[in-house]
Amino acid sequence: MRAAVYHGPGEIRVESVPDLEIESSRDAIVRVTHTAVCGSDLWFYRGQSEREAPSRVGHEPMGIVEAVGDDVRSVEPGDRVFAPFVMSCGFCEFCRKGLHTSCVNGESWNGDNGGAQGEYVRCSHADGTLVRVPERHADDEDTLQALLPLTDVMGTGHHAAVSAGVEAGSTCAVVGDGAVGLCGVLAARRLGAERIIALGHHEDRLDIAEEFGATDLVTDRGDDAIERVEELTGGGVNHVLECVGAASAMETAVGICRPGGTVGYVGVPHGLDGGLDLYPFFGDNVSLRGGVAPVRAYAEELMADVLQGTLDPSPILTKTVDLDGVPEGYRAMDERDAVKVLVKP
Repeated sequence: MRAAVYHGPGEIRVESVPDLEIESSRDAIVRVTHTAVCGSDLWFYRGQSEREAPSRVGHEPMGIVEAVGDDVRSVEPGDRVFAPFVMSCGFCEFCRKGLHTSCVNGESWNGDNGGAQGEYVRCSHADGTLVRVPERHADDEDTLQALLPLTDVMGTGHHAAVSAGVEAGSTCAVVGDGAVGLCGVLAARRLGAERIIALGHHEDRLDIAEEFGATDLVTDRGDDAIERVEELTGGGVNHVLECVGAASAMETAVGICRPGGTVGYVGVPHGLDGGLDLYPFFGDNVSLRGGVAPVRAYAEELMADVLQGTLDPSPILTKTVDLDGVPEGYRAMDERDAVKVLVKP
């Protein structure tokens, strides 16, 4: 089989790797038909986080089940499935409470299970991880592209909105115009927010934010952005979705949050070597909730809306490549020529 392999900063190669086989009674082998390049992949690609080289990459698989172990009950060969960015068993303490990313048996998609930017993956916890797409939707390309972001960015944006306490009639703000931030706008609209302020710096992405339901767009940075949101709202908002992870984004988030409000944070933390000043949170009783999104907990709920046509995050997929084009996909996202790259092996 062939898969994308990381060989160091800026170097992704598509190579032949060993074929995958069933190794455990709970395994499933999935032929990947759709996957993506994630914004979080750019941290190792840019050399800003450590990663073993060589190593297979990708964590957002969708495809067709090819084989299953003897104890797998929820899927069978021929089923269309998608999977969250981490594998989870489905039965441990944390899976039972909906915190699948803390699964005591959890695994990543890296290593010898294939990496999701390749032709096949092996899911070691098929029943707890794989989400089956109903047969009547299994070959509808538009639906499949709308479902693919549920593997990561749509579930993550939703987690930000839920963590921030967004509800019907809310006024909220979304910090960040990457794929997660845009999905955060969509999630806030889905939850009934009346006013959604999107903060970002790229016109094409803010156009998508507006399409997704943003009522106000703010392109200022730093203190100017905080002042602009305060002007728009008369003192800030009660619900802030922080979808970047940088210290500057968190500072903006707490700066635009009203006293007693909540920041829902899902951005992968980076650039925090100098620390983060917690006094603004302390001084204004601003709550901080969130973390790595347990997207498996939200999968069925969000899929139901996609299948009935009321949720479609696919406009974030602004470039499509085949497996050989994965290195170009990384380049495009690194240079902000694409919001999110769809890969169709």
